[in-house]
Amino acid sequence: MKKRFFLCAAACAIATLSGGAMAQGEPFKVGLILPMTGPFASTGKQIEAAVKLYMAQNGSTVAGRKVEVILKDDAGVPDGTKRLAQELIVNDKVSVIAGFGLTPSALSAGAIATQSKTPAIIMAAATSSVVATSPFFVRTSYTLYQSASTMAEWASKNKMTKFVTLVSDYGPGLDAEKNFTEKVKASGGKVLAELRVPMRNPDFAPFLQRVRDEKPEAVFVFVPSGPGAALMKQFTERGLDKVGIKLIGDGGITDDDLLNEMGDSALGVVTSFHYSAAHDSSVNKKFVADFNAANKGMRPNFMAVGGYDGMAVIYKALEKTKGQGQGQALVDAMKGLSFESPRGPITIDAQTRDIVQDVYIRKVERQGGQLYNIEIDKIKAVKDPGK
Repeated sequence: MKKRFFLCAAACAIATLSGGAMAQGEPFKVGLILPMTGPFASTGKQIEAAVKLYMAQNGSTVAGRKVEVILKDDAGVPDGTKRLAQELIVNDKVSVIAGFGLTPSALSAGAIATQSKTPAIIMAAATSSVVATSPFFVRTSYTLYQSASTMAEWASKNKMTKFVTLVSDYGPGLDAEKNFTEKVKASGGKVLAELRVPMRNPDFAPFLQRVRDEKPEAVFVFVPSGPGAALMKQFTERGLDKVGIKLIGDGGITDDDLLNEMGDSALGVVTSFHYSAAHDSSVNKKFVADFNAANKGMRPNFMAVGGYDGMAVIYKALEKTKGQGQGQALVDAMKGLSFESPRGPITIDAQTRDIVQDVYIRKVERQGGQLYNIEIDKIKAVKDPGK
């Protein structure tokens, strides 16, 4: 009975919180929920660093409100994300929650955001369907449709017709597999096998052997950025490159943060993605230089740009509402926002609250003694169909 009473009381507190909008001049609090420990800690560290950089560049006061960020570590565990979201909204009285390093983490917080009418900024999670699960979700990362379908179209345009897909067996991986396969088949190509690797303790060796046995022209890969280095190493160790199989995929496999550690095995790998640290624009050059300077030479990756732009969306919406935005009014102010990001021009779609952005085909090359994802083609203003 005590447990039931506590849950009821917490739910009531969340449900009524939206009625107590903070007065002008009081701190505007952002609850940042990230995996700062565990296997996805690099995601948290990149986003946290980018959030700090945005605030250092743009100040910590917006429209008369002092912006405060409260960082919480969910270690990539969805139950932890849900609990922390509830604590931040009820106890810390944050006006926005943000972060969400993984799709399951974002999904776990959706009901809390909806019930309390708290805007929730997705800075990392990439499964297409996530934003539709709560009217208070707004995404500044990317979707697997944007990278996978673009990669399929480019491969087909370059006369590749036979593929194998190799993805991590969870939401984003299944999204990538589905979108890539659909586009390939629509162009008259064939997917010879669809291989799914367990998320925990992945051993790529038997799957890469299967790829070799199928003899495709290319293998399309999606794995979280961390395991990408191990996959790349095993790909060359097993000689798949020597038998003419090309490695293509979502840009997470050549994560800017880890790319130099991959060595020559990454050279020539072609990926489709929304961001490269080598993106040639004045906005990005300043972003990379400032990020390097603030973080002992660390190179920003796609997680960092998702966090950086997430803070930009929050700041711009707060400015638009003259510092008084809460709940639905703040979400409404985020809809339709367009600005120049380090990745290029982006828009928050006014209907879906999802991101619209340019997607680039990149090839790993060595420049100035370092490995970079060099953009070789661009598809403008790619919008997720929201299916």
